[in-house]
Amino acid sequence: MQDFVDIGEKFIFVVMLFASILAVAVFVERLVIFRKNLTKEAVSFLEHLVPLLRHKDHKGTEKLLHDQKEETAYTRFTQFSLEREKENPKGLFELMDAKILKERLHLEERLPILNTLGNNTPFIGLLGTVLGVIKAFYGLGTLGNSGAEVVMRSISTALLATAAGLAVAIPVVMANNYFSRKIKVITGNLEILSKEFHANLITGKSSHSSHTHH
Repeated sequence: MQDFVDIGEKFIFVVMLFASILAVAVFVERLVIFRKNLTKEAVSFLEHLVPLLRHKDHKGTEKLLHDQKEETAYTRFTQFSLEREKENPKGLFELMDAKILKERLHLEERLPILNTLGNNTPFIGLLGTVLGVIKAFYGLGTLGNSGAEVVMRSISTALLATAAGLAVAIPVVMANNYFSRKIKVITGNLEILSKEFHANLITGKSSHSSHTHH
């Protein structure tokens, strides 16, 4: 039994180490993706794009798009909307909704890993603590009062497993919440763009043609 508990404890710490490396790798990879959409250039692109759409300036919009060095969710969405508006303006609103959903899925990619780690590492740490406490009480039963020092060491190691679990989980949950908030900001901006496109390029056309008809 002692051997089984020892192996279990070591395995828990190996899992914690792997979880922390995986969490850092996912965080860095997602941070690179999100940073592209949150730079000053990306915000500036949005600020310049909306007036161009309101003035129905297709050439200006295409030039602004061409001048962007970094590809972002906003540039991809604008490129997609301009191309589809030329092909099929009637179904554009539905297509834009689908494009927003696609961009959202791209942003959410790998975030379930952070979510899983944040939810489960405290329990893995707790399992390590339970194994450590079992080991401590087993030692107390075997060694009696003379083994008090060994028991204390076992309990301190056991509590370290819970601490490790929380040390992994807390930053992971914070990172996951940060990304979730940013997804709301980016998809919210895309929905605003979608409405601007629809109001100014599509309904704008129909209202203009009805005025000329009168």
